[in-house]
Amino acid sequence: MNSPVAGLHLSDRQRLNWLRLIRTPNVGPASFRDLINRFGSAETALEFLPELTLSGGANRLAKIPSIAEVEAEMETARRAGARFVCIGEPDYPPLLKRMDHPPPVLAIKGVGAVFALPTVAIVGARNASLAGIKMARMLAAELGREGYAIVSGLARGIDTAAHQGSLSTGTVAVLAGGLDHPYPPENLGLFEEITERGAVVSEMPFGWQPRAQDFPRRNRLVAGMAFGLIVVEAADRSGSLISARLAGEMGRLVFAVPGSPLDPRARGTNGLIKDGATLVTETADVLNALMPLVGGHATPTLPVEEPPDFSATPPPGDSERERVAETLGQTPVNIDEIIRHTGLHPAQVAMVLLELDLAGRLERHAGGSVSLIFID
Repeated sequence: MNSPVAGLHLSDRQRLNWLRLIRTPNVGPASFRDLINRFGSAETALEFLPELTLSGGANRLAKIPSIAEVEAEMETARRAGARFVCIGEPDYPPLLKRMDHPPPVLAIKGVGAVFALPTVAIVGARNASLAGIKMARMLAAELGREGYAIVSGLARGIDTAAHQGSLSTGTVAVLAGGLDHPYPPENLGLFEEITERGAVVSEMPFGWQPRAQDFPRRNRLVAGMAFGLIVVEAADRSGSLISARLAGEMGRLVFAVPGSPLDPRARGTNGLIKDGATLVTETADVLNALMPLVGGHATPTLPVEEPPDFSATPPPGDSERERVAETLGQTPVNIDEIIRHTGLHPAQVAMVLLELDLAGRLERHAGGSVSLIFID
């Protein structure tokens, strides 16, 4: 999962079982990876899922989607002109698989060739100023002419301008809901244009209406797909600042366009510059910073996490589960610290955390930290 084989192509049966597994409640990218590493295939992992969920302390079993339900979603995608691409397959965005816990499966509609271009993200305020919109459109158009694809989130304001500026050269829209629920509704026309000339992607199921909590997840993918992320306008505590923080944590370059100290929409970007983001007043500022990465065909440096070797040690028993559980609370702790404190084999700790995750009792944080979710 962390170092997928180039050119991987799943059979129809494998793709169906990958979808069944990732569509199961409490199975996220991290637990999906651990399940595949432990059992070798999604099909086998599905067989053991009920046992693992009960071992993690769940009160009831999660509903695993049936074969018929997933086949129906696949047929919906086919009729919509979309496809499901799994990590390691040719159309999977190359930088995305280098992020921490990449989505195992993406729904994609559009031209897969756009993912071969080096990518820059442009994000910003929904209630953008005219100056901000012009700046975003200019940056997108000029970066496009230099051979970059532009990725953004299809939101109003800066996102819209970024997509419009790069329609003719290559743009990617990442959705917070399913591909059949583009948001906001007034961007439906832009959505259709992007599918014809670029690509739209989502990790959410078809039929999924976007909720407030889905947009940070969308922002994570926007940041993960790009060498660098440009924030044009952003108020304090905005989603764009979340994207910038995520980009920084992933080792991506963070850029910010300065603005008037009197404009609330510039507080976030000016704050990013104070904190070390690269100041952008023209496209050359971005190109010069990206050249050492893209010119040398490099990718942002990320620690490659080696999956635990589950075959190297017996599965955890009740005493091992208790030792791990005692180290956990609502304050995040690093997994390496848990291993050192308990003295258990890393694979045993990973299995206990996987069980807790599947039971809905574990929250995963950036940097390999985890915390316990207390269920009434």
